[in-house]
Amino acid sequence: MKSLVLLFATTLLLLSGLKSQESSNISLIPQPVSVARGTGFYQLKDPLIISAPPQNDSVKFVANFLSNRLVNTKGGWVSTEFSESAGKAPIRLQLLPKEDNEIGKEGYHLSVSEENGVLITANTSTGLFYGVQTLLQLLPTAAAGHTVVEGVQWQIPAVTIKDYPRFKWRGMLMDVARHFFTKEQVKQFIDNMATFKFNMLHLHLSDDQAWRVEIKRLPRLTEVGAWRAERTGRWGEFTKPSPDEPKTYGGFYTHDDIKELVKYAAERNVTILPEIDVPGHSLAAIAAYPNLTCTPGTYQVSSGERIMVWDKGTFYALQDNNLCPINERVYSFLDTVFTEIAELFPFQYIHMGGDECYKGFWEKNKQVQAFMKKQGLKDANELQSYFVKRVEKIIQSKGKRLMGWDEILHGGLPPDATVMSWQGMKGGIEAAKQGHQVVMSPNSYAYLDLYQGDPIAEPPTYSMVRLSKAYEFDPMPPGVDSSLILGGQCNLWAERLHTMRHAEYMLWPRALAISESIWSQPAAKNWNSFISKVEHQFNRFDAASINYSRSMYDPIFKAGKDSNDSLQITLSTEIEGLDIFYSFDEMFPDQFYPKYTTPLSVPKGAANLRVVTYRNGKPVGKQIKMPVIELKKRAGIKVKETP
Repeated sequence: MKSLVLLFATTLLLLSGLKSQESSNISLIPQPVSVARGTGFYQLKDPLIISAPPQNDSVKFVANFLSNRLVNTKGGWVSTEFSESAGKAPIRLQLLPKEDNEIGKEGYHLSVSEENGVLITANTSTGLFYGVQTLLQLLPTAAAGHTVVEGVQWQIPAVTIKDYPRFKWRGMLMDVARHFFTKEQVKQFIDNMATFKFNMLHLHLSDDQAWRVEIKRLPRLTEVGAWRAERTGRWGEFTKPSPDEPKTYGGFYTHDDIKELVKYAAERNVTILPEIDVPGHSLAAIAAYPNLTCTPGTYQVSSGERIMVWDKGTFYALQDNNLCPINERVYSFLDTVFTEIAELFPFQYIHMGGDECYKGFWEKNKQVQAFMKKQGLKDANELQSYFVKRVEKIIQSKGKRLMGWDEILHGGLPPDATVMSWQGMKGGIEAAKQGHQVVMSPNSYAYLDLYQGDPIAEPPTYSMVRLSKAYEFDPMPPGVDSSLILGGQCNLWAERLHTMRHAEYMLWPRALAISESIWSQPAAKNWNSFISKVEHQFNRFDAASINYSRSMYDPIFKAGKDSNDSLQITLSTEIEGLDIFYSFDEMFPDQFYPKYTTPLSVPKGAANLRVVTYRNGKPVGKQIKMPVIELKKRAGIKVKETP
């Protein structure tokens, strides 16, 4: 009898372990509205047929998209079948005969069972596309790659999923102005966006360092503005190019390039928002057409040398990089630019920038001051507002709506403007309370070009947004009309990003946190569960040859003083379950070195603290060397500098 009880208990334990193992296969980013795990798996076999209704070209694209992914990774015989009846095809895509109001235009239902295979239903092809993205994440890791991998068990866990987005605006900014990314690299960016259900690509097409889009009636914008002297190293510390130095670094997108990108993005349910940043950040345009500025002089495209200085919460420009708001030629110029931009980009919005406009040159200009007096403008903020309102009229004349960074609030918003709030949430809240639509993109949560780990071990930048901070992002502030909050966006500024590999390192995994913050319902978010899903995604990134950061594993240093005013070092980790091992003896520590348990004091004569994190006996973090002198500076302890 005892042996039977023991056998029964053992069987239950094994079944429980199997169920737990099966459940662990459900790892989805962003988290769907509901996920119910079924029993067992559905095995994909050859021949594999994907069926879809025939009357909709967008649905056909989704079916062929899935087919191509499976051909390239699973191999074997995969085909698509377009008919009114789905029959018994292993994978079926269907449009719902009656609209499901709960899931809306972008939602879907996905069911997988051992008996019936895969069924994805939605109101629209967009919903089917997002259902396919979820299906691909349910497949083995090899499905994320680009080549056929032998020996893979091509099975899908039985599951029932209902899903739809929280916000309709789920954006990512790609800065192609500071560093040029090719058309193919932009397509790669779009593919990765779509995987995690982002649907807005904000292309930052102009700045002080380049003008990246062809304007046929203004050819010097790309003949001059798209090229600069090449520099490699630390942004803002480069030498200023001489006037005769070759300007060979750069590139631009032709009209045909843009049309190709717009089509490519639309097929993947991504809309492209073009940004032409004015009146500030316009040095590349001024280098091409110097009569656009209020300050006569010789101009050239910035190569990354310091042209603006930020200090104690304010900033100033070392040269005038603004379009002149009192010059009628500027508005004729912008009319020409926005005419072609409006023709190239079907989206209803054009982003005019409007950020970081240094007004000191305007304030010193006698002609500008006389104009302001004549127009009854009391200060330079109202002059910028005058400019923004005229730009809005130009953009509206092209059948488009104006969007700008939150500085367009200064001096008064144009009546129909939409605000993208980057300086925290405050500007967005103010705009919404004035009745304007808002996209939240706060630098405190959603700037992915910032440090994600300790600066001592990261590529140089200027501020910090850790993964956990990005995961806290909620675009919906309390106390405002929720209908005015379109959604959220993360921004990848490219001043310091020379390559796509560097861009990927900064994006992932923080963009995963933003994805879940703007698609998933707040109640569905869970930090510990998210970290587990991120680690699962790391394997898929490896299969896809996508770079990413593992900085979430690295220790966090806190430098302070003990009761004797000596340096005291506290270490912590961003995620749970990690052990920190350390050394002061200049050897790289491992699990046989001391494990951190209490705040550290520095042994006499020690110059560096070295640390590494382990989990379950294996290293997971970087080997980090932290100079003691750096920790003393952080603690406010005076140090004697080495001559």
